[in-house]
Amino acid sequence: MKNPPLITVSELQARLTQNPAKVLICDCRYDLVDSELGLRAYESGHIPGAIYLNLGEVLSGAPNGSNGRHPLPDPDRLAADLAALGVNTDTLIVAYDSPGASYAARLWWCARWVGHSHVAVLDGTIQAWTQAGLPLTTDKPVRRAVGNFKRTTSLTKTVNYADVRSGLGRQDRLIIDGRPEDRFQGLNETLDPKAGHIPGSLSRFSKNNLDEESRFKSPEVLRSEFLRILGRHSPDQVVASCGSGVAACHLLLAMELAGLQGAALYGGSWSEWCAQPDALIETGPARASN
Repeated sequence: MKNPPLITVSELQARLTQNPAKVLICDCRYDLVDSELGLRAYESGHIPGAIYLNLGEVLSGAPNGSNGRHPLPDPDRLAADLAALGVNTDTLIVAYDSPGASYAARLWWCARWVGHSHVAVLDGTIQAWTQAGLPLTTDKPVRRAVGNFKRTTSLTKTVNYADVRSGLGRQDRLIIDGRPEDRFQGLNETLDPKAGHIPGSLSRFSKNNLDEESRFKSPEVLRSEFLRILGRHSPDQVVASCGSGVAACHLLLAMELAGLQGAALYGGSWSEWCAQPDALIETGPARASN
């Protein structure tokens, strides 16, 4: 894999030893209920050299009540924001968060969306770093000079509400929902005004991509699990969804790791879908899960 989606702690250390100026570490910790929690966590201790990158401010656009809780940012603005952080065309962006890696996966997907291929998620996130006996710091790094990165050909695919709606019932479309199964079923919705799921979608809780140590399962295991979900569908017929387009990026990273490339992100996900006056909604058990 030319640009693997994951990087281990030892691999990151090697890259930092070799050429730290070509590595930008981004702390992506966040909380959907308390949007300042991630920044407080960063300020209390982060991987040396890491900058803080906020989901709501950098990796999302402005919500307007009908486009979801974390709509995708304007791609030109995102590319400019990355350059302002010091990203050059050859910079390796390494994203981490707390155990789970959904917010780090969002950065991984968004960077590739605007054409930056050198991006990886720290496997095991900050927990793996501390478990390796490595220190955290409260020191903030010196601001880097503006980088030369500019938006280029996207390395990802997206679909919008109209495309998802028009694809309902089609044999060449499979929607996979990364939310917990209780929310998928409509049993415990606490974040969005309506409960349920997009009709015909399947359930794959994003945390099922991880092992008991909060690291991604092996590519072989992930491939086997996703192929059972895909059935007769090819990866490029898949749309990843979730609550607001964050956990869906985790699904896409896992599929990439499994060698199942080509799936699209529904950026607005359930939070956009359920806000539409004509949205069709299903509740009840998932059709498939692992």
